[in-house]
Amino acid sequence: MDIEKNMDNFSEGVGSPATNHISLFGEIATDLTFSHDSFGEGFYAFDISVPRLSQTYDLLPVIISERLLEGSKFVKNEIIEIEGQIRSYNNYIEEEARNRLVLTVFTKDYNFCEEPTKPSPNEVFLDGFICKPPIYRTTPFGREIADVLLAVNRSYNKSDYIPCIAWGRNARFVSKLSVGDNIKIWGRMQSRLYQKKLDNEELVEKTAFEVSVSRIESKS
Repeated sequence: MDIEKNMDNFSEGVGSPATNHISLFGEIATDLTFSHDSFGEGFYAFDISVPRLSQTYDLLPVIISERLLEGSKFVKNEIIEIEGQIRSYNNYIEEEARNRLVLTVFTKDYNFCEEPTKPSPNEVFLDGFICKPPIYRTTPFGREIADVLLAVNRSYNKSDYIPCIAWGRNARFVSKLSVGDNIKIWGRMQSRLYQKKLDNEELVEKTAFEVSVSRIESKS
């Protein structure tokens, strides 16, 4: 499976909400900026601040088509509810001399509102195929974790590659699965800060985006 190398065909393929869906409710955290152009259609980017139950928040990147922006005023600090899909693309990082998988929320619909229409401000559903061997480990405090990369198909023979992280019994379940297994995942999209050491020993702070799994089912 080849991961998309750029954003040229980022908007290509409608995709199915039956296999890839995300609902977010939160505050527009950044100004709207131009992202890219695809087949004559402009796309814009902004971040949304989505609350967690722990009183913290996830700062998540969002892409929206200029067609959806017509007649609407996107203002920082506005409260918004978004329906869309998680999309992936490769971004070349010069200082690391390699491609880095980047996730973003591709907006299908939205509305400005003061209260969410769903029980959770951050809901994700994915139906896809494991494309790398799951990595199972335990933390120094004995907590079980498993990382899995999920390929979710969309139209025109394209796929989105979405990192997911499972905990506890879900981690044990994932650790027994294999490449090619078809699974369903429910959870939330999260942002996570981490430090990366460069070749010159310099530490830089980066943000990772992934789906934190709350429920998982195997279809294989």
